[in-house]
Amino acid sequence: MTNPAELSLFVRLVEALERIAPPLPSSGLEVDAPGYVWRPDANTLDAVKRIERVDLSLLRTIDAQRTTLLANTRAFAEGKPANNALLWGARGTGKSSLVKAVHAEVRREAQSGGRCLALVEVQRDDVGTLARLLALLALEPHRRFIIFCDDLSFDAGEADYKSLKAVLDGGIAGRPANVIVYATSNRRHLLAREMIENERANAIHASEATEEKVSLSDRFGLSLGFHNVDQEGYLTIVHSHAAAIGIKVDPTELERRALQWSKERGSRSGRTARQFIQHLQAAG
Repeated sequence: MTNPAELSLFVRLVEALERIAPPLPSSGLEVDAPGYVWRPDANTLDAVKRIERVDLSLLRTIDAQRTTLLANTRAFAEGKPANNALLWGARGTGKSSLVKAVHAEVRREAQSGGRCLALVEVQRDDVGTLARLLALLALEPHRRFIIFCDDLSFDAGEADYKSLKAVLDGGIAGRPANVIVYATSNRRHLLAREMIENERANAIHASEATEEKVSLSDRFGLSLGFHNVDQEGYLTIVHSHAAAIGIKVDPTELERRALQWSKERGSRSGRTARQFIQHLQAAG
């Protein structure tokens, strides 16, 4: 049987070792925050308590994209296999709105468990620091994160796409199982057309160089295209937003003014429709 004096000495040694041992690594994240903004200069994530978004039910004319991204996000939140996603296409067609709305919907469905799914915004200029961000998020294995890169594209001379490529491929270390990447872009292949054409004309191994960069978009398991809506779709969005906030305007007059608004801006899109409704609200 252990001598009481020896046992006391052992306990004191264990306590002393615990005091001098380095603290376990921690991300320092606030557990309840629905989102974060990555600050690579400080190697921290700033919590966002309320994410500005449009309700999922108001995102009209993009039913197929909504169904696909929602199913993928639900699978990811439940720990099932899921794909990184690239949402590409015309401006103002609901790409970033869909990402934020789907994130909110999955959190709502999961109720308390939904707190484990957070949206992490990464600015375009910080894509080269993704490896550091992944290392930080890996310290929170019981939470799941969607890295969100909005309005992503690359121009001639930029090499940050290689950092993104490594994240999508997993790299040597592998992408943490609790992280997925959603990106939006006006470009299907994330590159300026002239950049691809210049490489084709000037590179010694032009086809290989171009293929390396164009293949970046192929590394997203989901590629969802968004296109400008026709007049009927535009008016559907207008009526949907007007009904949601209770605007009392004769339907015929509402459509006339909405079409005039779109002509003045040279655009028919979900963004244009929301801006028109905001204009009506401001006008009283």
